[in-house]
Parts: sequence; C-alpha cells; structure tokens
Amino acid sequence: MKRSQMLSVLAAVAASALASTATALEIKLPQETAMYKPSSLPGYALALQNCMTCHSAQYVTTQPTSSSRAYWEATVKKMKEPFGAPLKDEDIPVIVDYLVKTYGAERGEAAAPTAKK
Repeated sequence: MKRSQMLSVLAAVAASALASTATALEIKLPQETAMYKPSSLPGYALALQNCMTCHSAQYVTTQPTSSSRAYWEATVKKMKEPFGAPLKDEDIPVIVDYLVKTYGAERGEAAAPTAKK
C-alpha cells in the first residue's frame, strides 16, 4: 500500500472514530423573565407577538430613554431588514408608536397600562 493510500485510510478511520463519539451539546438557558411594559397601545400586542421571537424584552430597556421616534423607526426597520424579522410593513409604525411612547422620548404620551385579568 502506498503512503498516500495509507494516510487516506488512517484519516477515514480517525474521522469515523470521532464521528461515533460526537454527541450533541445541550445548552439550557434560564427562563425569560423580562416583559414589555403593558399598555393599551396596539403596538404592545404586536411587540409581544413579534419582537420576543428574536430577542428578550430586556433589549428594549437598554436603549436610550431619549430615543426619538426616528431612532425607534430605524431600529424596528433594521429588525426587518437586514435581520429578517417577519414584520408586516403596516405594523411597523404601530410598534414604533408603542416603543417611543413607552421607552423613548415620548414616554409621557403613553396610554394607560391595561388592567391585569
């Protein structure tokens, strides 16, 4: 057997041995505890429905509280393109309105929180 053939056989045996011992790595994350601030604004329900599929609600609280409507609009649009969030174009202004009035520069203009049932 030629040296190159022997190396190929050894490589195949090594790969087979490694593959048979490989196991899937399981990572258990802690349960999500951060929640969006409740509101009667229609964007609240849309944020619950769409935003938490990709990131924690805590992400929103790390944004500057002075963030303008333009900032939130750019941020939400960025989630759609290029990040691929499945947002409907008509839902973007509604989500932005909730975010800017709840977490951003227009905080005093937010609607009253919804009552818990």
